[in-house]
Amino acid sequence: MIQLLVMAKSPVPGRVKTRLCPPCAPEQAAAVAAAALADTLRVAGTVPGVRHTLVVDGDHPAPPGWARTPQRGGGLGERLANAYADCALPGAPALLIGMDTPQVTAGMLGEAADLLAAGEPVLGPAEDGGWWALGLPDPAAAAVLTTVPMSTEQTGKLTLAALRGRGVRPMLLNRLRDVDTAADAIEVAALCPPGHRFPAAVARHLPRAGVRA
Repeated sequence: MIQLLVMAKSPVPGRVKTRLCPPCAPEQAAAVAAAALADTLRVAGTVPGVRHTLVVDGDHPAPPGWARTPQRGGGLGERLANAYADCALPGAPALLIGMDTPQVTAGMLGEAADLLAAGEPVLGPAEDGGWWALGLPDPAAAAVLTTVPMSTEQTGKLTLAALRGRGVRPMLLNRLRDVDTAADAIEVAALCPPGHRFPAAVARHLPRAGVRA
């Protein structure tokens, strides 16, 4: 059994995607975030053979059939480490992703889960220097995340270094762009598969982007 954890914030105006403001109003940024979260949960929910858990800051409900765990801790590194610890099951590897890469596919997540099932740790690098996925055969190794500065251009490299210091050497997954700014949203919307909500949300709330739903 693989645990698939989605780390997310409830899409509340003024609390999510604040770097989209401007050009978005807080309500528009929250709508874009809600679409990204919905797409991420839908795709993650199609991955077979895993236990799905939403690790959430706020009161956003988990999809039917999912477990739900509240985030706890101060900084992001602490909350990430606690997510692994709070959801840990004996002998179960854990794959954690965020809500900022709605272009992720079930195939990408399935590949990561297969590698984990074979005992291989994985890391999905992000274009901004961070990471969008981290899979650990032993979730206890996530304790090193409390020592890693988050949301910097060096976060990915420092995460790798911290893990290697613990004897964990992840294989790298596809590099993805996560959504922080309006430019990110426009680029990611163009990469989303048909049927996703995110491109329509970007087209509606960033109308100057010229993105078609």
